[in-house]
Amino acid sequence: MRTFTLSLLMATAFFHPVLQAQTAPVVPAPAEVLGFEPGQWHARHDQLEAYLRAAAAAAPDRTRFDIIGRTHEQRPLLQLILSSAANMQRLEQIREAHLAVSRGEKQPDPTLPAIVWLGYSIHGNEASGANASLRVVHQLLTSSDLAVKNLLDNSIILLQPSLNPDGNDRFATWVNMHQGTAAVADPQHREHVEPWPNGRPNHYWFDLNRDWLLLQHPESQARIAQFHRWRPQIVADFHEMGTNSTFFFQPGIPSRNSPFAPESTIKLTNQLAQFHAKALDEVNRLYFTEEAFDDFYVGKGSTYPDVHGSVGILFEQGSSRGHLQESLQSELSFSFAIDNQYRTSFSTLNGAIAHKQNLQQAQYQFAQKSKEQARLDPVRGYLLREPADQSRLAALLQLLKQHQIAAYALTEDFQINGKTFEAGHSYFVPVEQSQYNLIKAAFNTDTNFRDNTFYDVSAWTLPYAYNIDFAASRKAPSELAAEAWTKPAAIVQSFNDGAYAYALSWADQQAPVQTARLLQAGFQLRVAPKAFSAVTAQGVQQFAAGTVLLPAGLQADGWQQKLREFAQKQPLALSALTSGLTPQGQDLGSNQVKPLVLPEVLLVAGPGINSTEAGELWFATERLAGVSPSMAEPARLKRLDLARYSHILLPDGNYSSWGDAEVAQLKSWLEQGGVLWAQKAAVSWLAEKSLLQAKLKKASELKALVTMTAPVYQDKEQLAGRQRIAGAIFQTEVDLSHPLTFGLPRQQLPVFKNDLLLMEPAEQPFVTVARYSDQAQLAGYADPALVNAFRNSATVLAHNVGDGRIVAMTDNPVFRGYFVGSGRLLVNSLYFGKLFDSGDDSGDGDE
Repeated sequence: MRTFTLSLLMATAFFHPVLQAQTAPVVPAPAEVLGFEPGQWHARHDQLEAYLRAAAAAAPDRTRFDIIGRTHEQRPLLQLILSSAANMQRLEQIREAHLAVSRGEKQPDPTLPAIVWLGYSIHGNEASGANASLRVVHQLLTSSDLAVKNLLDNSIILLQPSLNPDGNDRFATWVNMHQGTAAVADPQHREHVEPWPNGRPNHYWFDLNRDWLLLQHPESQARIAQFHRWRPQIVADFHEMGTNSTFFFQPGIPSRNSPFAPESTIKLTNQLAQFHAKALDEVNRLYFTEEAFDDFYVGKGSTYPDVHGSVGILFEQGSSRGHLQESLQSELSFSFAIDNQYRTSFSTLNGAIAHKQNLQQAQYQFAQKSKEQARLDPVRGYLLREPADQSRLAALLQLLKQHQIAAYALTEDFQINGKTFEAGHSYFVPVEQSQYNLIKAAFNTDTNFRDNTFYDVSAWTLPYAYNIDFAASRKAPSELAAEAWTKPAAIVQSFNDGAYAYALSWADQQAPVQTARLLQAGFQLRVAPKAFSAVTAQGVQQFAAGTVLLPAGLQADGWQQKLREFAQKQPLALSALTSGLTPQGQDLGSNQVKPLVLPEVLLVAGPGINSTEAGELWFATERLAGVSPSMAEPARLKRLDLARYSHILLPDGNYSSWGDAEVAQLKSWLEQGGVLWAQKAAVSWLAEKSLLQAKLKKASELKALVTMTAPVYQDKEQLAGRQRIAGAIFQTEVDLSHPLTFGLPRQQLPVFKNDLLLMEPAEQPFVTVARYSDQAQLAGYADPALVNAFRNSATVLAHNVGDGRIVAMTDNPVFRGYFVGSGRLLVNSLYFGKLFDSGDDSGDGDE
């Protein structure tokens, strides 16, 4: 075991020119507030907050401290604005003037300061950035160096010390609890081996650096609101990477820049790189550029700014993943990592000042060019329609609005390519608006690219994710609402006391959540497995299969008043039925109409399981189904009483630790009536153990389909990129008569695909619920050989196991939380998992 002291590193820090300046005693040093120097311990979020508050209180003329939102765990999201006293006095005037230039509404003004965003540690266990922010604040507010004064005179600095407070504290608690009298560098030391799910993600185990476009979480929503409030010219995004790496700053791989980013952004990124290189050269630090990382997916922190004419810069520091760890270079200390992040924070600011006018001119020209591109674009905009599910449509419109993208309601039907976009539930998103580039990115359906090797995903088409029917239009509808869509106020429904029953349409995205709340409140509900018509006060109405019924005759005394009170808190779209005798279809008292019960869900989550996909299932069951699952690690399965659960969810993961005992336990639970949902690698395991009746193809067989003629060694990465599906969107065809598809608006359903699991359609009827279309590739890259292999293969199989059911999906239906369209398959498995009988098992399926 080797130990380490801070003295040598702290001494070398004073070779940096900025650090030679005298400091004033007004603003406390971080150690005076924390009780330790940054790097000796990992600062918790409350300690970061305490220091920023203390610094702001000591320098109120040069700072503004804001809480811009709160995390899922209710930690505050912090922002400290720093500038000179003169700039702070006219902060709002500067902001408005800058926005006018950045939107192309006003000529560049050389007197305006640069707007620079310093965002740290969006991954909670990449903590050197968050801790470096304390040193940055202290230096900016205490140094008498003329260079620092020049920075404050010529810039508005938006500093966000921790973009993921929940993950930060999960990690800080772990590494601090293992800190002894001396730091231990052994990589096998427990400090350096975080427990599942580790500190990288947020509360729901999501990667927040993939959420800039998707905005599924409060951290992202608050961050984007500030981005658009300020439109910074530079967004510095501070991360960490593997311990054996050195330091990376952009530019990244040149062929993997976003096609929606302007050339000026790439040029400025290269110019700013000279400042980072100089800062690290001065202290002989190792670094690299133009490798490993890309700027393709617009939902990342270094790419989202690029499609707004800003310059996003990714910084990646080799991580000590604790206080000290052995690396290929030397023993890597937390303090060393902090120092690199500190230095490149100032190199960013120095570069911003040096290129202030270029940055401003680039934003202005970007806005002007975007207007011209929009004017010349043959596509005039995008049409959206969703007749049955206004909640899902509103969710997409709300997301667009958060990105400053306007959508306008059609006030008259509009025809395009033989399809009618009806007034009342159709919208038009014109390309001629300030967010032209982001609109083109959000609706992009490209399937081939200059470089087909992707670090992350190759498609993110928002209407596909929300399963909203859309079309690019070369003509703008002439009849549109004058005002852009905005979220309507909730309407409180009145209820007729004389109703025989109430009906709730399952087509609306909020129906499952409303159903869960009604069940939790004690109401008795039923579900109609077939379509029917019923008499209402407005006449005979048609109701689709999956309609939820609230019959008056099954409710307890006082239920109508209780329902009215319930509706005051949670708006309900209920139809009042006046009779149980239906003109068409089953009567309401039919034995075919089944009771609905609140699912009792167990989510397997722990070591061996894909934490991201487990978190997405957790998030989706709550948000889309209204159910909070129990969670247990795979190792505890044998000790669990499975009889208390109606459903078990198996995310993607490694289930090799489960042996014959677990297989027998699951089989017994299934045969007694449980419903098992499995996805991706869990499907393979179930098939291997003969619990799932399915035939699969191995990934190696599919990879063998993709070949190159006489490849040489340098083709290795390209071939590997072609042999995987790196996040594409595929079209599936679903059986709309199956209970697992109730509420889906049409037979075509987009799904997100990022693996090579191929499942053959079932030989027996009634088992294949969904299969890939003959023309499966909708957006994103996949090699033609792989696309051809997946044509008409199954994506969802469902069959009986005794009195239970098993549902298997080759893909993740709730990818990154925003694929809510395909999420309906998961939700229906929770509520309607026993409503079907495949007839392929000895179980009779009797309820």
